[in-house]
Order: sequence, then structure tokens, then C-alpha cells
Amino acid sequence: MAVRVGVLGVGHFGRFHAMKLAARGCLAGIHDADPARAAAIAAELAVPALAPEALIAASEAVVVAAPTRFHHSLALAALGAGRHVFVEKPLAATVGQAEALIAAATARGRVLQVGHIERYSAAIRTLRESGAADQALAFEATRVAPFRPRSLDVSVVLDLMIHDLDLVLSLAGAPLAEVRAVGRRVMSEHLDFVVAQLGFANGRAATITASRVSVGLERRLRLLGPTGETRVDFLARTLERLRPGGPEPVEHMPGWGTETATWVDHDSLEAEQAAFLASIETGAPVEASGAVGLAALDAALRVEAAAIRA
Repeated sequence: MAVRVGVLGVGHFGRFHAMKLAARGCLAGIHDADPARAAAIAAELAVPALAPEALIAASEAVVVAAPTRFHHSLALAALGAGRHVFVEKPLAATVGQAEALIAAATARGRVLQVGHIERYSAAIRTLRESGAADQALAFEATRVAPFRPRSLDVSVVLDLMIHDLDLVLSLAGAPLAEVRAVGRRVMSEHLDFVVAQLGFANGRAATITASRVSVGLERRLRLLGPTGETRVDFLARTLERLRPGGPEPVEHMPGWGTETATWVDHDSLEAEQAAFLASIETGAPVEASGAVGLAALDAALRVEAAAIRA
């Protein structure tokens, strides 16, 4: 029998969670702080709209997709009731809150997964399978988009950059040791663009740019090291690699060549939901675990603080 999952918060992204779960036949119900929106989404998906306590009681697991300031209280209530919990990124508003959620999940033996959706993308799986990250010493990530009046309750660091912070942390394979950043508010009360320079304990380095006030969409990741360069264009769905022995010879670089890989996108949200359900049903390891979410949150808050000071 399918795990019954409730969705707490059905705004822009929470609605997608609810739709995917409804298609799987495991949506127990929804909640939203806006009664009119809750009623509309409930009618659309033919499930009840309930108060948080009632929804938690009616569910075996919950997705917390409410604004960040509510993540801790909602997730803690669900964990305290013995429910498995998926929390959209960032895991919480503070490191202390994140640690409390991890402790609660551990104490109750419940699954705690964080919405670091890029870990489940076809692009990152293609990158990992290529082996390009093994010898990389430096990373450059860019994630920019035109301004849209949503997710403005947090800075661009917690809204967009946190995806690349999580990816770079996983690729670097070492704790964050040094943070420098600049950024400014432009259209909201929080930082709307930030450029961060990071150093890791193993000597690797990264530069990450995030903006939600850009002239257009751009999502790229570059890896550099002694065995070549790899460029991932998430929008063009291409991975270009310069390496020794590459099939397409490069002028003035004897023995070196390039190769290009592509991928067919899959539904990353469905993939991360499937991983969440598998962890509940079969005990499969949680890739985007509470510890992963905590590390990304800590890095994001350090970047945010550095940018505000600059």
C-alpha cells in the first residue's frame, strides 16, 4: 500500500509536489496558510485541505514546502508525531534549527530528506558518470535568472545559490574553510545578487555567482584541473570535456582532445520524491540527508554574512 503523504504549503513549488504525489496515488491531503489557495488546490487534486495538525495525523510522511521561516516548526511537529519528513531547501532558517531537526529525526528513526533537487538531475548524474570531477581543483558555477516576485522571503543565496553550494561541497569533498562574497539588494529586502569565492580544507576552490535580477537565464558549471576542463551547460543539456586522449583533437595541444556528452532530461522532482519514498519503504540511503542540508545551509549563511559585511 502506498505511503500516504501530506503537503504542508502549496505555493508555487508545493503545488508541484502535491500534483506529483497525487499522480502517484499517495497524496493524503494539503495545507496552505491561504485558505482560498488551499481550497482551490484541494479541489483540483480531489483531496482534503486540513489544518497542519490534522494533516500530520492523517499522513505517514509530510512534505514541508512552506516559506523557510516555517520549516523548523512544521518539520519538528511532524517528526515529533513520528512522521517521515521531506523539507524543501533550505532545511531551516538557522543552523541551530537544522541541527534540532536532524536530532529529532535520529531520535525517532524517521527519514529526513532535504530538497536539493540537483542531486537527482540527469545533468549531475552525467557529470558524475563522466569521472570529470575526480581531479578537479577549481569550480565555477553560475545560476542567474530574471526577476520574479516570488521566494523573496529569503536572499538569492538561500533561494538559488544554495543549489550550487550543495553541488560544490559534494564535488570538493572537504569542509568549507574560507568564504568571501559581495552582493547587493536590488528589488527586494534581501540580497538579490551575490558572487562568492570559497576555499576548501583540501585546497580546492570555487567561485559561485547567483542573481535573480539578471537579463536572462544562465546555468553553468565549470571544473578545472590538471587533467583538463569540463563545462556543463544545464540549459543546453551539454557536457563538454577537454582531456588527454579526447576524440576530437585540439590544435596546439598534442595528445589532447575534446568530447561532448548530452543527456535526456528526466523529471528531477519525481526522482527525488521516488528516492524519499524508497528510503521510507525499503530503508534506501538518503542522499540529500539532513547532514547534507545542514552543510549547505551553513555554507549559505556564511556566504550571506560575508556579502552583507562587504
